[in-house]
Amino acid sequence: MAQNVEAAPVASRSIASAINAKTISYALLALAIVVSGYLSYLKIASADAACVAAGRIDCGTVLNSAYSEIGGIPIAWLGLATNLIVLTLLLAQDRVPLLREHGTLIVFGVLLFAFIYSVYLVYLQAAVIQAYCPWCLTHEALIFGLFGVWVRQAWVAMG
Repeated sequence: MAQNVEAAPVASRSIASAINAKTISYALLALAIVVSGYLSYLKIASADAACVAAGRIDCGTVLNSAYSEIGGIPIAWLGLATNLIVLTLLLAQDRVPLLREHGTLIVFGVLLFAFIYSVYLVYLQAAVIQAYCPWCLTHEALIFGLFGVWVRQAWVAMG
């Protein structure tokens, strides 16, 4: 006996897509907060990173380079702050009228900036510092992932 199966309405599919995007974002943000929190701790404690120095892999060189701070503020703290801002925006998106209407594009804007800055940081490690920090690269990869999720969300939001 054949059943009559209808395709899910477009609105249902976009709601499911948004839920999936948020779930993926929460997972990526949790990991990014752990990594940027660890890097922030290293700066506060003046501790060495758990990192195996081999070839161009050298966390100490990257984390203590002239590029590891902006105006005396460690980049790790800025990364942690960005992650917490994005998390706050996502948590408030269904509760705050402005974010209900424009939250997707606001999150996209924050992540666009974070993505561009992460590309710059990877460039610095490769071309200027000539050393890589796996912790930093992990955080940058997580930002790339978040940005990818929200490129699609912004595309859908813009119509």
